[in-house]
Amino acid sequence: MKILMLSAPFPYPPTRGGTEVRTFNLMDYLCQRHEITLVAQRQRHVTDEEVHELERYVERLEVFPPGESNAGGGVLGKVQRFAEFMRDGRPPYVRSYEQPHMQALVDREIATGNYDAITCEHSINEIFVRPAWRDRLNTVIDVHSSIYASCRQQLEMGRAIDPLRERLNLPLLERYERQHCQKFSTIVATTPEDGVQMREFSKDSRVHIIPNGVDLSLFPYRDPDSIAEDNHRLIFVGAMNTIANIDSATFLAKDVFPLVRDRYPDATLSFVGTSPTPEVKALERVPGVEVTGRVPSMVDYLHRSAACVLSMRIGYGIKNKTLEALAAGVPVVASDSGLEGLEVDGEKNALAALRANSVPEYVEQISRIFEEADLRRSLAVNGRALIERSFTWERAGEAYEAALAGTAPSA
Repeated sequence: MKILMLSAPFPYPPTRGGTEVRTFNLMDYLCQRHEITLVAQRQRHVTDEEVHELERYVERLEVFPPGESNAGGGVLGKVQRFAEFMRDGRPPYVRSYEQPHMQALVDREIATGNYDAITCEHSINEIFVRPAWRDRLNTVIDVHSSIYASCRQQLEMGRAIDPLRERLNLPLLERYERQHCQKFSTIVATTPEDGVQMREFSKDSRVHIIPNGVDLSLFPYRDPDSIAEDNHRLIFVGAMNTIANIDSATFLAKDVFPLVRDRYPDATLSFVGTSPTPEVKALERVPGVEVTGRVPSMVDYLHRSAACVLSMRIGYGIKNKTLEALAAGVPVVASDSGLEGLEVDGEKNALAALRANSVPEYVEQISRIFEEADLRRSLAVNGRALIERSFTWERAGEAYEAALAGTAPSA
């Protein structure tokens, strides 16, 4: 196949996490078998070396400067952005990716008639796709997660930073997501929950559930017997500038960890991930807490820890951080949100992670991992087996290739 891939966030290196991990690994699988033209935007942090490295993977790479919003700052800018959202149906953060030169190139490429499929790697790239193209080739959107569902969840759980603004945005986000999904012949979601939402928004599109994966070479398995009995180190991983991770880190450090430390005075908690905000850095005032920022090797920090605690209270989709901890053989304690899309417990499944959604549950489950060697061992073995069985990038790439070729049945 000849495939035109759109990725406004520059998808390299994949170690940055988030959107880049999924986009790069799916692209890496496809480019070994198909001719890929990748069109991306280069954010300020992207180096020349990273651009040259990415060029080695694809047939052709076209890179553009990032889009720019025309709205100003302050209250007037917010009003202007909201008015534009109401008028044209696109959220401000999507409009911020508008890039006329990138749009012109995409238009020219589609006009050649040479492509079998065009893919939007994350829903923000929908801004470059014309509705009429659906009749000419397979138009694919890999939504990563439903923005409408995420906003609704934040409001329902009282986690929205600006509840009034989000209540105003919610019906607009529903309209936006419904409209843009209808432009695509194929919709890819990471979890069954998002798949249900996408089918409601676009009943005529093929919907495929393709979860995230793990590069097992980057997250080797740790022998569970190598961890000392008195190891009371906890870790939380992820980009530390997102709303979901800031909320999770604050809850874990202020509400859960002090009670753990009451039981285990030598316990430590590390927040490991890029771009910690001042709010996250301030968590180091809590005794036993450290905030590392970006580190050379995430897996080294995971392997030093007795458990990875993923106290997510908001956010949709499968979490890369959960998959990576399970792959590394590190016992996981996580919320329903942190375990979304994963069959880690229940009567029919081997226990691969411990579930917690309240402060007492977190304290109890962490204590179990500290105290029970057999439990630590079984969680490590079962977690790694789950990833090897169902969550590798090769498996995800095969499913994505079938979705692009139109040979896979809709979920």
